Amino acid sequence: MGGDAVAAVAAFEELLTDFIRVLGPDHPHTFTTRANAAHWRAEAGDSVAAVAAFEELLTDRLRVLGPDHPDTLTTRSNAAYWRGVGGDAVGAVAAFEELLTDQLRVLGPDHPDTLTTRANAASWRGRAGGAVAAVAAFEELLTDQLRVLGPDHPGTLTTRANAASWRGRAGDAIGAVAALEPLLIDRLRVLGPDHPQTLTTRGNAANWRGVAGDATGAAAALEQLLTDQLRVLGPDHLHTHNTRNNLAYWRRKAGDAAGQYVAGEIHTSPVAEEVPLPAHDLA
Repeated sequence: MGGDAVAAVAAFEELLTDFIRVLGPDHPHTFTTRANAAHWRAEAGDSVAAVAAFEELLTDRLRVLGPDHPDTLTTRSNAAYWRGVGGDAVGAVAAFEELLTDQLRVLGPDHPDTLTTRANAASWRGRAGGAVAAVAAFEELLTDQLRVLGPDHPGTLTTRANAASWRGRAGDAIGAVAALEPLLIDRLRVLGPDHPQTLTTRGNAANWRGVAGDATGAAAALEQLLTDQLRVLGPDHLHTHNTRNNLAYWRRKAGDAAGQYVAGEIHTSPVAEEVPLPAHDLA
């Protein structure tokens, strides 16, 4: 999301003061405004304060709405997600797994929120050090998403990207490339060549190709990607900078010592996997 997250926090906090005065502390709009303020606090970089705010909101939603209300479950999801962003991946996994148990009971296994929670649990499990377990969880999720959502749904495509990324992180770079190349074909067909996720898939495929031993092929693919990112995203976009850095790295690995200085600083990490966002109260 673009915009001024700090200003959004201030605006929601001012609105919250008025909602509490006019509607009272337990009104649904008051709760939603508290959730929005917490969300934008996290987006502004203060995930610790956001988690504290979501946990306070959770206490009140449990009291007013009960444990099985969709808004209560949503608040638990947000608290878990931002706990992970704040550095507590193990705590995020535990929270998402507890949430998943309740969502399976309340919403059922095929509900979109249940599927999203499974994706978040898998992603944070990987970030907590369980790359192999993350691959297995994403592949199980993919089976269900193909059945429930279909092969071209954004959630299904994202799960394929995550499974491939964690396969690479688990040490199977060749397998990651093999998974990303058909995903790229599908994203080109479904999303088009200039969609951000299509570009991300190209970058990940190129980087894992390099990790798998083909530095020259990685550099060539990243050169083509950089041309398109400069056209679509512009020279100052973070992803454009990452591609320049990765291009420099793989040029050096391929033996082009001069080329690395033309492209930028060396950056060894492939683009991060696509973490599913939790549900939230944003209007």
